[in-house]
Amino acid sequence: MTASPASGAPGASAFDASALRGRYSAVRAATERLAAPLSAEDCVVQSMTDASPVKWHLGHTTWFFETLVLESVQANFAPFDPTFRVLFNSYYNTIGEQHPRPRRGLLTRPSLDRVYDYRRHVDRAIDAWIASSTPAAEALEVVELGLQHEQQHQELILSDVKHLLAQNPLRPAYREDLAKPAADAGADGATLCWHRFEEDLRALGHAGPGFHYDNEGPRHRQLVPAFELASRPVTQGEFAAFLEDGGYQQPAWWRSDGWALLRQRVWGAPDYWERRDGVWHVFTLAGLQPIENDAPVCHVSFYEADAYARWAGARLPTEAEWETAAAAAPIEGNFVEQEVLHPAPLASDEGRAAPARLFGDVWEWTASPYLAYPGFRAAAGALGEYNAKFMCNQMVLRGGSCASPREHLRATYRNFFPADARWQFSGLRLARDAA
Repeated sequence: MTASPASGAPGASAFDASALRGRYSAVRAATERLAAPLSAEDCVVQSMTDASPVKWHLGHTTWFFETLVLESVQANFAPFDPTFRVLFNSYYNTIGEQHPRPRRGLLTRPSLDRVYDYRRHVDRAIDAWIASSTPAAEALEVVELGLQHEQQHQELILSDVKHLLAQNPLRPAYREDLAKPAADAGADGATLCWHRFEEDLRALGHAGPGFHYDNEGPRHRQLVPAFELASRPVTQGEFAAFLEDGGYQQPAWWRSDGWALLRQRVWGAPDYWERRDGVWHVFTLAGLQPIENDAPVCHVSFYEADAYARWAGARLPTEAEWETAAAAAPIEGNFVEQEVLHPAPLASDEGRAAPARLFGDVWEWTASPYLAYPGFRAAAGALGEYNAKFMCNQMVLRGGSCASPREHLRATYRNFFPADARWQFSGLRLARDAA
């Protein structure tokens, strides 16, 4: 992994080797489909330190399976290329050295074709190992972790490519054939409702079978005071009203660090927003488009989300509040499978029995710092580095986005990024104390 901090180690579960073999093929193919519209030039460039070239993502996700699976299970293991152990290592100090992250865009060699050869080599070896032996459950769990890890990098490929293309004055589209965002039935987006949740001692965190990252547990109880949660995310039109009211010029709405960053980086709107002929436009993976008032606002930092919430007379939810609301919610929404790759317009919320769009469209910032749950213990070895060492100076986001695979998400999933991160598909939903 690199810039995708929502990561961890697998929970104990049983795997069907044959099903996992098919899943491996499907996930690996999905990654290459995301890279297919790109040129070799697109795949080598790094637009900022937080982003990585697509070629590096393709190599690193393959490195994971070679280093953390094949090296452990093959009796006569030989690496495809010994230099790749350093080039495609992200942050695993236990494994060894890494090529400096800010310099990944300088790796013109190995070629993109060579990286695809690497993928084929490792894919054949993984498939043969699963098909011709009886793999131990522990090894299959690491394969499943690798697939979840690759799905995170699928989202990173889209966010990093978007940032890269946005640097081009031509504002080129990643794909010109993306599906148009379809509004929910009766979409108007104007009505915002509040849903009340009573005070209770809530059970939070993952429980039961199925994959989960280690940061989603242990399951524990927490007293959650009564609160109200907005029925939908904040929209682009609502955020535009914050801009027009001078929201980026009034320090009263901002935390100290956020105000300092705003002035240092000259923030005046969400990332990818620009005015053309007096109209706000936003750069998308389909190119530059006028903002859609009824679609969720996207690419805001925690500081911007928090400032908007204060301006709106509300606050951001804690992750305990968000999970309380999402625990029984269906995982429905706008995901990468819809091939929209942009937040879709929202429906009227009037009459809804529960908050809507808790999954998909935009990751929702919470007010919670990313910390360990009570009783958490990091795994030993390299997999222990996967997650625990990031439990500092990060804020939690929940719910997934329009670039997330649907099957990758669940109510207990904890994503996290630094408070100033904007290039991810991040938005917000309002909360407030119950009267």
